[in-house]
Amino acid sequence: MRKNRGLSAVWAYIRSAPGTYVWLAVLFVTTVALHQMSPEFEQHFLRQRSTNIHELSRNPVRVLVASAMWIDNGHWLPYAVLYSVFHAPAERWLGTARWLAVCGLAHILASLLSELALLMAIRDGMAHHSTINTLDIGVSYALAGVIGVLTYRITPPWRYAYLLAVLLFFGLPLTEGPTFTDLGHFLSVLIGLACYPLARGRGKAWNPKETLATLRG
Repeated sequence: MRKNRGLSAVWAYIRSAPGTYVWLAVLFVTTVALHQMSPEFEQHFLRQRSTNIHELSRNPVRVLVASAMWIDNGHWLPYAVLYSVFHAPAERWLGTARWLAVCGLAHILASLLSELALLMAIRDGMAHHSTINTLDIGVSYALAGVIGVLTYRITPPWRYAYLLAVLLFFGLPLTEGPTFTDLGHFLSVLIGLACYPLARGRGKAWNPKETLATLRG
């Protein structure tokens, strides 16, 4: 009986965030597919679906969509945890359409802006021309954007502690030999924060103190 209740609770949690878990299921299938490829072919395959300068100049829509369907490190389980911790609560709170809007804005704008920054670095001689084919694929920009917008899900003063932790986590790499990917992650967080109009009026903010009190009681 207890096992059935547990399974029912898990299924209810999944159904409450359908977009999150459909996306996660797609990532599981594509990750399994990657494991069937040789390392050489895998890199070639992913580079064709990468939002690098070369592919964006040829097939921008295709690579912006395709790049969100693959994980370049081949490890799906950590993303299952991250999606459950961040994406699922954000989708339940915002609704699927608004959550998708945040994901799309963060993924697309951060990809384009970070590649523009790389293009300018190449033009100014600060990066090698070969970086136009740099592998830039995966779901981390959308995830960072959702982490940013979740700031508005938390009631003050906890909100400010969360925001500080997020800005430090994504901002510190920019001070220590930053890459265009580090820049993309930080931009994604800022884009998520700029999505406040999508978060406004979406119910009472979560108070961690109340949750702790309930658990103790």
